[in-house]
Amino acid sequence: MAVGGCSGPLSTLDAAGPAAARVASFWWAMLAGATALSLLVFVLLLLAFLRRGREGRTSPTLWIGGLGVAMPIVVLLALVGYALMLGERIIAPGLSGTVVIDATGRQWSWEFSHRTGEGMQVTHNELHMPAGQPVVLRIAAVDVIHSFWVPRLAGKMDAIPGHVNVLRIQAEQPGVYEGQCAEFCGSGHSGHLFRVIAHDEVGWAAFQRGETR
Repeated sequence: MAVGGCSGPLSTLDAAGPAAARVASFWWAMLAGATALSLLVFVLLLLAFLRRGREGRTSPTLWIGGLGVAMPIVVLLALVGYALMLGERIIAPGLSGTVVIDATGRQWSWEFSHRTGEGMQVTHNELHMPAGQPVVLRIAAVDVIHSFWVPRLAGKMDAIPGHVNVLRIQAEQPGVYEGQCAEFCGSGHSGHLFRVIAHDEVGWAAFQRGETR
């Protein structure tokens, strides 16, 4: 039961792309840090009970300044720095030759505009992309704030009316990946779902020609 959420179509820990793998590694790092700090607190609590009634002097500088102030600051700064570095690597645009797709959220569907050799192909609730190479998504909304999220491929990115956010995703292998809106956007939020179809080389070429496969 403890590892029941570590796999499945919407699991953030069952990564199928480099961006999602970085998010999962950050989650594991936070879990390890939280576990270590929890064990430290439990050990200190146990020592306090074991030494109860014994004579001795504790150092306020060590307990308050060191363990109470300095250690949390160091841990939090390390996590913030790692998160900022991770986020920059995930959203960084500007790769030459990268496939660019416009993703537009609305109540309660997603529209994806693909630039192909045949012009522009628009699909609804189905994002098509090539497997094995990075894809840049230009994410926006037409009504309220939504949030684009494919847990196995990348982190979340808000879709904001009048503003374009950029997210880079990549699927290592061809397949179908489930996505959903991760921001409450009204009564139809629970059904605001979509899927990502990552094609192999032949399938992507067929999609660009407007063929189904």
